[in-house]
Amino acid sequence: MKQVDIVIVGCGFTGQRVASRMLAAGARVRLTVRNPSSVADLQRAGAEVLVWDAADPQPLPIPEGAALLHSVPSLEISGQPADPTPALLSSLRGIPSRMVYLSTTGVYGPVRDVDHHTPVNPQSSREQARVDAEKSVKSGPWTSLILRPAAIYGPGRGIHVSMARGEYKLVDGGQNFVSRIHVEDLASHAEAGLLSAVAGAYPVADEHPCPAWEIARFCSDLLHLPMPASTDPKDVHPTRRADRRVDGAEIRRLLSVPLRYPSYHTGIPASLTYSDAN
Repeated sequence: MKQVDIVIVGCGFTGQRVASRMLAAGARVRLTVRNPSSVADLQRAGAEVLVWDAADPQPLPIPEGAALLHSVPSLEISGQPADPTPALLSSLRGIPSRMVYLSTTGVYGPVRDVDHHTPVNPQSSREQARVDAEKSVKSGPWTSLILRPAAIYGPGRGIHVSMARGEYKLVDGGQNFVSRIHVEDLASHAEAGLLSAVAGAYPVADEHPCPAWEIARFCSDLLHLPMPASTDPKDVHPTRRADRRVDGAEIRRLLSVPLRYPSYHTGIPASLTYSDAN
């Protein structure tokens, strides 16, 4: 790969994996975090680490013409959602040639079946903030790709973790459909997106949306745990109330990205093995 400049703003669960892939490919990687110790391994591998906090943004110098991954999650200030995108874009010192933004399937609202043709339909201030952030990214002087991932899981994160901690409850019996994407597969989408010219906004998900009770049963059998109890939808975070089947085939086709974990059947056991080994 021709050496390129990659900037990852918000180098967390997904961003760290993208950074690792880019470093291995020979890219010059600059990343931002609030706590540098969280990316010590990446810094030792050659990444330049900048401290940047969306809640108190400082000027952010980036190489002119770099490809930038915007992976900063929404904030909450005084109980209200506050998207960091305006602060990020105004803090840039240097203009990227490419921007990939990790949004969310929440922007589709209550629609059950989602694919690349589905329009956004935000129903809450949180969802509207994400839609506004997408518009800001699209309006910049760079090419842009919006990735809207379904529920992200992997080592240390997901239903297999919350069930093991006794923290997971099925929403209204678990009849709601849940779509998901393994973090390694999302990272491969982001990596390919940064290096491509594909533009637009697309949902990202694996090939196996299923009712919540189905994956709970799988984790129950795999981890030898009792099935979780049910709870009223109003007692869980709004993101847990979604009933959505997401088709991510189109962006996989455009980016030529195969899924390493097309289903939780392989993704969850792999996540447990990784966790045990590390």
